[in-house]
Amino acid sequence: MGKEECKTMLDALNKVTACYRHLVIALGSTSDSQNLREELKRTRKKAQELAVANRTKLTSLLKDKTISKEDRAEYERLWVLFSSSMDLLEVDMKRSLEIGQEFPLKVPTRHLIQTGMTGSTTTVAARAMSVQNMKYEADSNVDTADLRDLRSEITQVSQMMEEMEMKVQVAPWAVEAKQEAGAELKSNMSVGNSSVGVISICEEEPKEEDGAGGRDTGFATICAVAGFVIIVFVAVVLGYLVINMS
Repeated sequence: MGKEECKTMLDALNKVTACYRHLVIALGSTSDSQNLREELKRTRKKAQELAVANRTKLTSLLKDKTISKEDRAEYERLWVLFSSSMDLLEVDMKRSLEIGQEFPLKVPTRHLIQTGMTGSTTTVAARAMSVQNMKYEADSNVDTADLRDLRSEITQVSQMMEEMEMKVQVAPWAVEAKQEAGAELKSNMSVGNSSVGVISICEEEPKEEDGAGGRDTGFATICAVAGFVIIVFVAVVLGYLVINMS
C-alpha cells in the first residue's frame, strides 16, 4: 500500500512539474500575459505542496528500519526520481525568474518574442491541477510581487533539497532502474483515483485498427516504388536527350 501511494504521489508531482515547464516556455513570447503569470504562480505552488507531501512520505518510509530489503530498494528508487523532479522544478523556477525580470508586463522594456505559439495556456494549467476554470483578478503590482515571491520560493526549494540530502542519504549511482529507458511513456498508469486529484495533461490519441494500418502501409510502399520508377525513367530520358543534343 505504501509503495502504490508513493508512486501515485510522485506521478502527480511529475505531471504538475511538466505542466509548469510547459507554461514557462510561453514566458516572454506573444502568448505571455497576466493570466500566464498567475497560472505559473499557482502551478508552482501546487508543485511545492506535492513536493512536501512526497518528501514527508518517503523520508518516513526510508527511516523505517523494519522494511524489507526489496521495499527499501524500491523506496530508494522513488527517492531518486523525486530528487530529479525537484531538480527540474528548481531549474524551471530560476528560468521563470530570469525571463520575468527581462520581460516585465506592467512596464515593458522590450518587445515580446514572436515564437509562433498562439492561444491560451489556461486549459493546461486547469487540467493539471484538477479545477474546472481558472480566473484571475487584475493586480497592478503583479511583476514585483510575483518576482519577490518567486525568489523566496526558489530559496525554499533549495533549502528543502539540502535538508533531503541531510536526512536521507541515497546514492543515485547505487540505485538500479527496474525498467527500460522511456518505459514510463508507454505506461497506461492513470491517476484518476489519486487522492491528490491530478489528472493527465496529455490525452492519448485514438489508435487505428490494425487492418487499416496495414493497408495504409502497403499503399505507401506501392506509391514509393512507383515514384522511384518514374524518377529513374525521367532521368534516363533526360540523359538520352542531352547526349543526342550534344
